[in-house]
Amino acid sequence: MDPFYEALSLFQRQKYEECSEKCTELLEKNSRDQAIWTLKMRAMTSQIMVDDIEAEEEGIAETLLDMDTIAQAPRPGTSLKTSVNPHSSGQGFRPRGDTGRPVSGVVRPSTQCGRASSLEAALRTPRTARSARPSTSQSARTVRLGTASMVSQPDGPFIQVARLHLPKYAADDKLAKPLFQYIFYHENDVRNALDLAVEATKAVQFKDWWWKLQLAKCYFLLGLIRDAEQQLRSALKQHPTVEGFLRIARVYIRLDQPLSAVEICRSGLQVFPHEVTLMTEIARVLEGLNSIPASVKYYKEILQKDATNIEGIACIAVNHFYNDQPEVALRFYRRLLQMGLYNTELFNNLGLCCFYSQQYDMTISCFERALGLAVDEAAADVWYNIANVAIALGDLKLASQCLRLALSVDSNHAPAYNNLGVLEHRRGNVTQARSYFQAAGALAPYLYEPFYNSAVIDNAIGDLQSSYVAVQKALQAYPAHKSSNELLKDLKKLFNNI
Repeated sequence: MDPFYEALSLFQRQKYEECSEKCTELLEKNSRDQAIWTLKMRAMTSQIMVDDIEAEEEGIAETLLDMDTIAQAPRPGTSLKTSVNPHSSGQGFRPRGDTGRPVSGVVRPSTQCGRASSLEAALRTPRTARSARPSTSQSARTVRLGTASMVSQPDGPFIQVARLHLPKYAADDKLAKPLFQYIFYHENDVRNALDLAVEATKAVQFKDWWWKLQLAKCYFLLGLIRDAEQQLRSALKQHPTVEGFLRIARVYIRLDQPLSAVEICRSGLQVFPHEVTLMTEIARVLEGLNSIPASVKYYKEILQKDATNIEGIACIAVNHFYNDQPEVALRFYRRLLQMGLYNTELFNNLGLCCFYSQQYDMTISCFERALGLAVDEAAADVWYNIANVAIALGDLKLASQCLRLALSVDSNHAPAYNNLGVLEHRRGNVTQARSYFQAAGALAPYLYEPFYNSAVIDNAIGDLQSSYVAVQKALQAYPAHKSSNELLKDLKKLFNNI
């Protein structure tokens, strides 16, 4: 068999490492064979190439050094950063997760890190703050050291990018695109990739939409958001693509213009009707704006087109659970289990749904399996939920033990501190309860429960000033909380009387 044909066959069968080794053998015989050189580039790129649209994540530079802010005080419902919780109470109130965002059905890259309010909070590590790992725009798994030269060197780098004459390669249509993907994905050298894309765009006289899309990717990673928007709009005029609509939607999300992102996705649906990725993007943005009913509507449309969409099933299940419909949520989670999903979070949710559906025999077995699969912070969440079950059953001693186990796994679990404070207050340990509430409020300023509980205790012992400050913080976290508003009115009356 011809060696080059064998290398092509390995590449088509997705055996990229073997293909790369075969190309290396061929390049040792003829180091300037462009066909083999290009094939090896594609094989090496395919080994680590990821969906960079889904992997995008805001880092410290984007959250704290944002120079593209349009308005400091945007109108309600027009900003992802200032979205408030819906005016509801009871179980219908969707709690917030570790990042301060409302709990979603799935964990996405954009929900992995919270929006830090200060540089000190952003630079915390998982040892000092739960899930507060600082991140940058590019995923660490794509980091590679840039190297060079078309001539392969034994035990050395494949390509020395700094030594390449980029205008020469940009003029060759067959080499330019594989070389760009190699520099961008494998070498993670955005600046040289941008230079190559600029030269290639000039070579094709600005008529190739693909190069404009690559320019936008580079501009976006370098923080040139408006330049990326301009390139994406030009590319969409020449040739509408799903990726183009998704990327320009992400541009508007970075600019904190979620309504513009939704409008772009809807215009994309007119060109690509029933496109699941565009509908998913709309549902995510609406969920971030706390427009849960509209978000669920899109997730239901997604399931009509793709009945195995895990994100759609999970988000609809969460919505049913927090709308006091655990039986319906249980059906969706069972569907995920039937599809082969087997992890801690799924069994944890199954246990909660079984408990609130009064299927107590299944509750224990689900939590046991969740604990058996749990690692790191997930185990703390499971113990916390078991404590809630124990509180509902009236076993406060077991609840206290479970909460302490949760804190032994994750010492920065704010809800566990809050519930421990409530249990200590029931026992009459006011000082201990106040310390737990203060710890919970310091770790999670987006939770209103610790501040409200502190305000109630301070009011009971006569410390009106501390109670007033705490209830104001509670209302900042959840403005629609009735008890906090009533307590604030009572405190104002007392201050007026004084």
